[in-house]
Amino acid sequence: MYMSHVLKKTAIILIDLLLAVYLLLAVTAFNRPDEQSEVCTEVNIHIQEGAVKGFLSADEVKTLLKRARLYPLGDPISKVDVRKMEETLIQNPFIKTAQCYKTQTGRVHVTITQRLPVIRVKADNGEDYYVDEQGSIMPNTYFASNLVIATGNIQRKYAQKVLTRIGRYLAQDPLWGNQIEQINVLSDGTIEMVPRVGEHIIYLGAPTRLEHKLARLEKFYKYGLSKAGWNKYSYINVEFDNQIICKKK
Repeated sequence: MYMSHVLKKTAIILIDLLLAVYLLLAVTAFNRPDEQSEVCTEVNIHIQEGAVKGFLSADEVKTLLKRARLYPLGDPISKVDVRKMEETLIQNPFIKTAQCYKTQTGRVHVTITQRLPVIRVKADNGEDYYVDEQGSIMPNTYFASNLVIATGNIQRKYAQKVLTRIGRYLAQDPLWGNQIEQINVLSDGTIEMVPRVGEHIIYLGAPTRLEHKLARLEKFYKYGLSKAGWNKYSYINVEFDNQIICKKK
């Protein structure tokens, strides 16, 4: 008799638990939109910009996804594979990171971080490529760019270790980022710079102490060339400390 009472009580408890679980699932399903019937009604593409303007636009990202048949607009939200979208985008040489997620309101969000070029290399050996802010090689592209162009005797290791550092510095400096348009690497690894304003060549010598050398050149621009004339000299040498050597035209 006692055992029968215990079994009956246990059965009642189990029924109550099952009923509670059923009610919870029913309420959740009732309040949640039917993901199977939801379709993607909007795709938001955000590209984070840095100190240097990158190559990609929202239309380019859209094209990349369309080529891979992963652009989600109009697709059922349940079928949108955001992980596959990320994996596809990250394969592009100009994309550093890609984050994609979807919402229950039918929106898909795509956030892109670009690999930002800091210098373009057109070496004597025929190579033509970009170097990004981390020193990685980026392929040539049809996009126009106002980046400094490096020419001359340039090997890839030199570009990655030396020119990346110079490119980062120029990109972040308002004066020299606008004034320097070309860097020429000589056979001994020393550097010349070609300015946009003035008919002279700037000789830096070894690619060291760049900030110090350009600070002295800035003072010479301000107190020397502004009075003597921008086209008075053909060659300005800032290689040595405490002196600037100029060659008249």
